[in-house]
Amino acid sequence: MPNSIAFAQNYTGILDEVYQRASVSGCLNSGRRLIRASQNAREIKIPMISVTGLGDYTRNVGYRDGSITMTYETKSPNYDRGLRLLADVMDVEEGGILDAFVAAGAELQRTQVAPEADAFTFSQVAGFEGVATKSEDLSSADAEDILAALRIVTNEMDEKQVSTGSRYLFITPTLKGIVDDFSSTNPNRSNRVLERFSRIVEVPQVRFYTAIDLLSGGDDGFGYRKAAGSYELTSDTEVDASKTYYTRSGSEGSYAYTAVASPTKSNLGTYYEMTSAAGKDINFMVVEKSAVIKFDKHIASRIFSPDELESLDSYMLKYRKVSLVSLMEAKLDGVYVSCDTE
Repeated sequence: MPNSIAFAQNYTGILDEVYQRASVSGCLNSGRRLIRASQNAREIKIPMISVTGLGDYTRNVGYRDGSITMTYETKSPNYDRGLRLLADVMDVEEGGILDAFVAAGAELQRTQVAPEADAFTFSQVAGFEGVATKSEDLSSADAEDILAALRIVTNEMDEKQVSTGSRYLFITPTLKGIVDDFSSTNPNRSNRVLERFSRIVEVPQVRFYTAIDLLSGGDDGFGYRKAAGSYELTSDTEVDASKTYYTRSGSEGSYAYTAVASPTKSNLGTYYEMTSAAGKDINFMVVEKSAVIKFDKHIASRIFSPDELESLDSYMLKYRKVSLVSLMEAKLDGVYVSCDTE
């Protein structure tokens, strides 16, 4: 993609920056004490630990011998993204933007890296097989509806002995605002369910989807977007009662897919199957931190001067990030997702 740099005669050191929040999912980062990057560059070792229960103590025998089992599950990074920015020396000098180019690294982190990392994290958590997910329309919900939904979740987690010490609530600013306003105007009405969370984090809706598409940087553009979902014509010759079939309407670029209530063999040739789910807006997500594996295996960020580039008389900024976001299968009771119905 070519640069677009306006030449300037006079300029200030103040950047006209877009509004953007820093990362909100960083609180889920896993510690490096137990997670180990293996010698294989494509592997990360995740510890799996268990111990036996207690036994009887007797005066003749004493203690029963228990055991510790510690193994490492191998996982591969599922996020590998990067970018290179170039600015010709003459463009920099004539445009008077050296300070701005140096600041481009911070701008990249704030406006691109952080939002995408958040969106990827939440979509990976929401899309993990076995995570409890409920589709519910909270667009017109009042505070009591939201508090009731949160109480159901906390009750279930409390009964399953999920720790409250690192139980986080991620919620959209809109829903959090409804609850806050309710608490301010109704001080005698209980909102103590919020005390069941050690931390409450507001997540802008544009980073809070059940699935996203990571764009390649080619014809499809840069960054990420809410997953559009994909469909293919079914190859079935008999109706499979376990599947959901769809019919397609509209024109190319704006197709709409509708689930078939009563599929028939005679129409199978016109039916589609969903190959990847479309993303839904997340209302709120409850996560016990130790259930999440969020590990950055490799981050490279550097600005190169023209003297360091052999083939170009340009400044260059390079950034790459390789990481893993996954869940501990034994701790899925500590994760819950409330998302929109469509």
